[in-house]
Amino acid sequence: MQKEKLRLFGDTMGLSPFPLRFKQALVAIRGEEDVPRSKFNMSFVKQLYPKISPKLWKGKPYLEKTVIISNLYNHLQTPIENGWSVKKSQMLDFRGKQLTYDSHNGTDFAIPIHSTVCTAAPGEVVAVLSEFNRGGLKIFVDHGNGLMTGYAHLAKSLVKVGDVLKRAQPIAISGYSGIDALVTFPLGIPHVHFNAWLNGESIDPFAHNGKESLWKNGALPAAAENLEEFDFTPSAYNEAIVLELVALCKTPSARERIANKEILKDKAAHLIIEMNYYPTRFDTRRNVYDKEYPRQPLLDLPFKAEDFEKVVFLDDIL
Repeated sequence: MQKEKLRLFGDTMGLSPFPLRFKQALVAIRGEEDVPRSKFNMSFVKQLYPKISPKLWKGKPYLEKTVIISNLYNHLQTPIENGWSVKKSQMLDFRGKQLTYDSHNGTDFAIPIHSTVCTAAPGEVVAVLSEFNRGGLKIFVDHGNGLMTGYAHLAKSLVKVGDVLKRAQPIAISGYSGIDALVTFPLGIPHVHFNAWLNGESIDPFAHNGKESLWKNGALPAAAENLEEFDFTPSAYNEAIVLELVALCKTPSARERIANKEILKDKAAHLIIEMNYYPTRFDTRRNVYDKEYPRQPLLDLPFKAEDFEKVVFLDDIL
Protein backbone atom coordinates (compact mmCIF):
# COMPACT_ATOMS: atom_id res chain seq x y z
CA MET A 1 0.00 0.00 0.00
CA GLN A 2 2.82 2.39 0.91
CA LYS A 3 4.64 1.61 -2.36
CA GLU A 4 1.46 2.31 -4.32
CA LYS A 5 1.04 5.68 -2.59
CA LEU A 6 4.64 6.57 -3.39
CA ARG A 7 4.14 5.55 -7.03
CA LEU A 8 1.02 7.70 -7.34
CA PHE A 9 2.83 10.63 -5.73
CA GLY A 10 5.72 10.17 -8.16
CA ASP A 11 3.32 10.10 -11.12
CA THR A 12 1.55 13.22 -9.85
CA MET A 13 4.84 15.14 -9.71
CA GLY A 14 6.31 13.45 -12.79
CA LEU A 15 9.41 12.26 -10.93
CA SER A 16 10.12 9.13 -13.00
CA PRO A 17 12.62 8.31 -14.39
CA PHE A 18 14.49 10.17 -11.66
CA PRO A 19 17.95 10.50 -13.35
CA LEU A 20 16.37 12.16 -16.39
CA ARG A 21 14.14 14.41 -14.26
CA PHE A 22 17.15 15.48 -12.18
CA LYS A 23 19.05 16.39 -15.35
CA GLN A 24 16.05 18.35 -16.66
CA ALA A 25 15.66 20.15 -13.31
CA LEU A 26 19.23 21.40 -13.64
CA VAL A 27 18.30 23.01 -16.96
CA ALA A 28 15.73 25.19 -15.17
CA ILE A 29 18.19 26.08 -12.42
CA ARG A 30 21.43 26.54 -14.37
CA GLY A 31 20.29 26.92 -17.97
CA GLU A 32 21.97 25.21 -20.91
CA GLU A 33 22.82 25.86 -24.53
CA ASP A 34 20.48 28.61 -25.79
CA VAL A 35 18.31 28.32 -22.63
CA PRO A 36 18.75 30.98 -19.90
CA ARG A 37 18.60 30.03 -16.23
CA SER A 38 15.47 30.79 -14.21
CA LYS A 39 15.35 33.93 -12.05
CA PHE A 40 13.58 34.29 -8.72
CA ASN A 41 13.82 36.11 -5.39
CA MET A 42 11.84 36.29 -2.14
CA SER A 43 8.73 37.37 -4.05
CA PHE A 44 8.57 33.65 -4.82
CA VAL A 45 6.79 33.13 -1.47
CA LYS A 46 3.76 34.91 -2.95
CA GLN A 47 3.19 31.71 -4.94
CA LEU A 48 2.55 29.75 -1.72
CA TYR A 49 -0.99 29.39 -0.41
CA PRO A 50 -1.18 27.28 2.78
CA LYS A 51 -4.91 27.98 3.09
CA ILE A 52 -5.78 26.40 -0.26
CA SER A 53 -3.03 24.06 -1.46
CA PRO A 54 -3.21 21.19 1.09
CA LYS A 55 -6.82 20.39 0.20
CA LEU A 56 -6.07 20.29 -3.52
CA TRP A 57 -3.04 18.05 -2.89
CA LYS A 58 -5.36 15.65 -1.04
CA GLY A 59 -7.64 15.53 -4.08
CA LYS A 60 -10.34 17.58 -2.36
CA PRO A 61 -11.89 20.85 -3.61
CA TYR A 62 -11.28 24.10 -1.77
CA LEU A 63 -14.65 25.32 -3.07
CA GLU A 64 -17.20 22.76 -4.25
CA LYS A 65 -17.42 22.35 -8.03
CA THR A 66 -15.28 25.45 -8.53
CA VAL A 67 -12.15 26.03 -10.60
CA ILE A 68 -9.85 28.63 -9.05
CA ILE A 69 -7.80 30.68 -11.50
CA SER A 70 -4.56 31.11 -9.60
CA ASN A 71 -2.55 32.95 -12.29
CA LEU A 72 -3.54 34.75 -15.48
CA TYR A 73 -1.62 35.69 -18.62
CA ASN A 74 0.84 38.50 -17.88
CA HIS A 75 0.62 41.45 -20.27
CA LEU A 76 3.93 42.84 -18.92
CA GLN A 77 6.16 39.80 -19.40
CA THR A 78 9.90 40.09 -18.93
CA PRO A 79 12.04 39.71 -22.08
CA ILE A 80 12.70 35.98 -22.17
CA GLU A 81 16.35 36.46 -23.11
CA ASN A 82 16.78 37.76 -19.52
CA GLY A 83 15.80 34.35 -18.19
CA TRP A 84 12.57 32.71 -17.05
CA SER A 85 11.38 34.83 -14.14
CA VAL A 86 9.07 33.65 -11.37
CA LYS A 87 9.34 37.03 -9.66
CA LYS A 88 6.28 39.12 -8.92
CA SER A 89 7.79 42.43 -9.97
CA GLN A 90 5.96 43.46 -13.13
CA MET A 91 2.41 42.18 -13.45
CA LEU A 92 -0.72 43.07 -15.38
CA ASP A 93 -3.57 40.65 -16.06
CA PHE A 94 -6.46 41.24 -18.47
CA ARG A 95 -8.53 42.82 -15.67
CA GLY A 96 -5.88 45.45 -14.95
CA LYS A 97 -4.93 43.60 -11.74
CA GLN A 98 -1.89 41.56 -10.73
CA LEU A 99 -2.95 37.92 -10.59
CA THR A 100 0.13 36.73 -12.50
CA TYR A 101 3.95 36.87 -12.43
CA ASP A 102 6.82 38.02 -14.64
CA SER A 103 7.09 35.25 -17.24
CA HIS A 104 3.59 33.82 -17.05
CA ASN A 105 2.18 33.22 -20.54
CA GLY A 106 -0.88 31.08 -19.80
CA THR A 107 -3.81 30.56 -17.45
CA ASP A 108 -3.48 28.42 -14.31
CA PHE A 109 -6.60 26.43 -13.35
CA ALA A 110 -6.24 25.27 -9.73
CA ILE A 111 -8.15 22.02 -9.17
CA PRO A 112 -7.81 18.92 -6.95
CA ILE A 113 -5.13 16.51 -8.16
CA HIS A 114 -6.44 13.51 -10.10
CA SER A 115 -9.28 15.52 -11.67
CA THR A 116 -10.23 14.83 -15.31
CA VAL A 117 -8.84 17.26 -17.88
CA CYS A 118 -10.70 17.62 -21.20
CA THR A 119 -9.91 19.17 -24.54
CA ALA A 120 -11.15 22.77 -24.77
CA ALA A 121 -12.43 22.25 -28.33
CA PRO A 122 -12.53 19.57 -31.03
CA GLY A 123 -9.09 18.82 -32.42
CA GLU A 124 -6.21 16.45 -32.95
CA VAL A 125 -3.49 15.54 -30.45
CA VAL A 126 -0.21 16.71 -32.01
CA ALA A 127 2.22 16.10 -29.13
CA VAL A 128 2.52 14.47 -25.71
CA LEU A 129 5.75 15.55 -23.99
CA SER A 130 7.29 15.33 -20.55
CA GLU A 131 9.96 17.82 -19.48
CA PHE A 132 10.54 18.30 -15.77
CA ASN A 133 12.07 21.74 -16.36
CA ARG A 134 9.20 23.05 -18.50
CA GLY A 135 5.73 22.12 -17.32
CA GLY A 136 6.08 18.41 -16.59
CA LEU A 137 3.75 16.17 -18.61
CA LYS A 138 2.11 18.20 -21.39
CA ILE A 139 -0.48 17.55 -24.11
CA PHE A 140 -0.92 19.75 -27.19
CA VAL A 141 -4.04 19.83 -29.37
CA ASP A 142 -4.47 21.42 -32.81
CA HIS A 143 -7.97 22.88 -33.25
CA GLY A 144 -7.59 24.19 -36.80
CA ASN A 145 -8.10 27.91 -37.47
CA GLY A 146 -4.46 28.55 -36.52
CA LEU A 147 -5.21 27.63 -32.90
CA MET A 148 -3.34 25.19 -30.64
CA THR A 149 -3.87 24.60 -26.93
CA GLY A 150 -1.45 23.14 -24.39
CA TYR A 151 -2.19 21.48 -21.04
CA ALA A 152 0.74 21.22 -18.61
CA HIS A 153 1.54 19.77 -15.14
CA LEU A 154 -0.49 16.63 -15.86
CA ALA A 155 -0.17 13.31 -14.01
CA LYS A 156 -1.34 10.90 -16.72
CA SER A 157 -2.20 11.14 -20.41
CA LEU A 158 -5.38 9.44 -21.66
CA VAL A 159 -4.62 10.11 -25.33
CA LYS A 160 -1.84 9.61 -27.88
CA VAL A 161 -0.52 11.59 -30.81
CA GLY A 162 -2.91 11.38 -33.75
CA ASP A 163 -6.09 10.95 -31.67
CA VAL A 164 -8.94 13.08 -33.02
CA LEU A 165 -11.08 14.51 -30.24
CA LYS A 166 -14.63 15.70 -29.74
CA ARG A 167 -15.31 18.78 -27.65
CA ALA A 168 -14.78 18.15 -23.91
CA GLN A 169 -13.35 14.66 -24.48
CA PRO A 170 -11.15 13.55 -21.53
CA ILE A 171 -7.45 13.76 -22.36
CA ALA A 172 -5.62 13.50 -19.03
CA ILE A 173 -5.65 13.14 -15.26
CA SER A 174 -4.45 16.26 -13.51
CA GLY A 175 -1.53 16.43 -11.12
CA TYR A 176 1.26 18.91 -10.59
CA SER A 177 4.19 17.51 -12.50
CA GLY A 178 7.40 19.42 -13.02
CA ILE A 179 10.00 21.28 -11.00
CA ASP A 180 7.47 23.93 -9.93
CA ALA A 181 5.67 21.41 -7.74
CA LEU A 182 8.83 19.92 -6.28
CA VAL A 183 10.10 23.35 -5.23
CA THR A 184 6.79 24.56 -3.74
CA PHE A 185 5.33 21.33 -2.28
CA PRO A 186 3.07 21.23 -0.30
CA LEU A 187 2.12 24.92 -0.36
CA GLY A 188 2.22 25.53 -4.11
CA ILE A 189 -1.21 25.24 -5.72
CA PRO A 190 -1.73 22.15 -7.94
CA HIS A 191 -3.02 23.37 -11.27
CA VAL A 192 -3.28 22.83 -15.00
CA HIS A 193 -1.27 25.42 -16.88
CA PHE A 194 -3.33 26.18 -20.00
CA ASN A 195 -1.81 27.76 -23.10
CA ALA A 196 -3.61 29.18 -26.12
CA TRP A 197 -1.42 29.78 -29.17
CA LEU A 198 -2.87 31.59 -32.19
CA ASN A 199 -0.81 31.78 -35.39
CA GLY A 200 2.01 30.22 -33.37
CA GLU A 201 2.07 32.99 -30.74
CA SER A 202 1.04 32.78 -27.08
CA ILE A 203 -2.11 34.80 -26.39
CA ASP A 204 -4.49 35.56 -23.53
CA PRO A 205 -7.79 33.71 -24.16
CA PHE A 206 -9.73 36.31 -22.15
CA ALA A 207 -11.12 39.44 -23.79
CA HIS A 208 -8.83 42.43 -23.29
CA ASN A 209 -8.01 45.79 -24.89
CA GLY A 210 -10.95 45.45 -27.27
CA LYS A 211 -9.88 41.97 -28.40
CA GLU A 212 -12.45 39.18 -28.64
CA SER A 213 -12.56 36.41 -26.05
CA LEU A 214 -11.63 32.90 -27.14
CA TRP A 215 -14.12 31.43 -24.66
CA LYS A 216 -17.44 30.25 -26.07
CA ASN A 217 -19.51 30.71 -22.92
CA GLY A 218 -17.54 32.78 -20.46
CA ALA A 219 -14.85 30.22 -19.56
CA LEU A 220 -17.23 27.52 -18.39
CA PRO A 221 -17.28 23.80 -19.23
CA ALA A 222 -19.04 22.75 -22.44
CA ALA A 223 -22.81 22.55 -22.21
CA ALA A 224 -24.28 19.05 -22.46
CA GLU A 225 -25.85 19.75 -25.85
CA ASN A 226 -22.43 20.61 -27.29
CA LEU A 227 -20.55 17.50 -26.17
CA GLU A 228 -20.97 15.74 -29.51
CA GLU A 229 -19.92 18.82 -31.46
CA PHE A 230 -17.28 17.94 -34.01
CA ASP A 231 -16.42 20.83 -36.26
CA PHE A 232 -12.72 20.37 -36.89
CA THR A 233 -10.49 20.77 -39.93
CA PRO A 234 -6.76 20.22 -39.29
CA SER A 235 -4.55 23.27 -39.61
CA ALA A 236 -2.79 23.98 -42.90
CA TYR A 237 0.83 25.16 -42.88
CA ASN A 238 3.22 27.05 -45.13
CA GLU A 239 5.85 24.40 -45.80
CA ALA A 240 8.52 26.81 -47.01
CA ILE A 241 8.31 28.88 -43.82
CA VAL A 242 8.28 25.78 -41.61
CA LEU A 243 11.46 24.45 -43.26
CA GLU A 244 13.12 27.86 -43.11
CA LEU A 245 12.51 28.27 -39.37
CA VAL A 246 13.59 24.72 -38.58
CA ALA A 247 16.86 25.38 -40.39
CA LEU A 248 17.32 28.60 -38.38
CA CYS A 249 16.95 26.89 -35.00
CA LYS A 250 20.19 27.62 -33.12
CA THR A 251 20.28 24.42 -31.07
CA PRO A 252 21.51 21.43 -33.15
CA SER A 253 19.72 18.77 -31.08
CA ALA A 254 16.37 20.60 -31.28
CA ARG A 255 16.84 21.38 -34.97
CA GLU A 256 17.54 17.72 -35.75
CA ARG A 257 14.64 16.49 -33.63
CA ILE A 258 12.14 18.71 -35.48
CA ALA A 259 13.66 18.15 -38.91
CA ASN A 260 13.36 14.39 -38.48
CA LYS A 261 9.55 14.62 -38.30
CA GLU A 262 8.48 13.21 -41.65
CA ILE A 263 4.98 14.72 -41.90
CA LEU A 264 4.61 18.49 -42.32
CA LYS A 265 1.93 18.89 -39.65
CA ASP A 266 4.13 17.08 -37.11
CA LYS A 267 7.14 19.19 -38.04
CA ALA A 268 5.08 22.40 -37.80
CA ALA A 269 3.43 21.49 -34.49
CA HIS A 270 6.76 20.67 -32.82
CA LEU A 271 8.28 23.84 -34.24
CA ILE A 272 5.51 25.92 -32.65
CA ILE A 273 5.98 24.13 -29.34
CA GLU A 274 9.76 24.64 -29.44
CA MET A 275 9.45 28.33 -30.32
CA ASN A 276 7.10 28.92 -27.39
CA TYR A 277 8.81 26.79 -24.74
CA TYR A 278 12.38 27.61 -25.81
CA PRO A 279 12.12 30.94 -27.68
CA THR A 280 15.79 31.82 -27.20
CA ARG A 281 16.65 29.03 -29.64
CA PHE A 282 15.23 31.19 -32.44
CA ASP A 283 16.31 34.64 -33.60
CA THR A 284 13.56 34.68 -36.24
CA ARG A 285 9.83 34.08 -35.72
CA ARG A 286 7.15 33.93 -38.40
CA ASN A 287 3.63 32.60 -38.72
CA VAL A 288 3.94 28.99 -39.98
CA TYR A 289 0.26 28.63 -40.92
CA ASP A 290 -1.17 29.10 -44.40
CA LYS A 291 -2.58 32.49 -43.40
CA GLU A 292 -3.20 34.82 -40.45
CA TYR A 293 -6.21 33.65 -38.45
CA PRO A 294 -8.42 35.94 -36.32
CA ARG A 295 -9.40 35.47 -32.67
CA GLN A 296 -12.63 33.46 -32.40
CA PRO A 297 -14.70 32.14 -29.45
CA LEU A 298 -13.84 28.45 -29.89
CA LEU A 299 -12.86 27.25 -26.42
CA ASP A 300 -14.60 25.85 -23.35
CA LEU A 301 -13.15 25.38 -19.88
CA PRO A 302 -11.14 22.12 -20.16
CA PHE A 303 -12.99 20.16 -17.48
CA LYS A 304 -16.18 18.14 -17.09
CA ALA A 305 -19.37 20.10 -16.44
CA GLU A 306 -20.38 17.56 -13.80
CA ASP A 307 -17.12 18.22 -11.93
CA PHE A 308 -16.98 21.99 -12.12
CA GLU A 309 -19.79 24.50 -12.43
CA LYS A 310 -18.07 27.87 -12.04
CA VAL A 311 -14.78 29.73 -12.10
CA VAL A 312 -13.42 32.23 -9.57
CA PHE A 313 -10.25 34.30 -9.42
CA LEU A 314 -7.88 33.56 -6.56
CA ASP A 315 -7.62 37.20 -5.52
CA ASP A 316 -11.42 37.38 -5.17
CA ILE A 317 -11.56 34.64 -2.54
CA LEU A 318 -8.51 35.38 -0.39
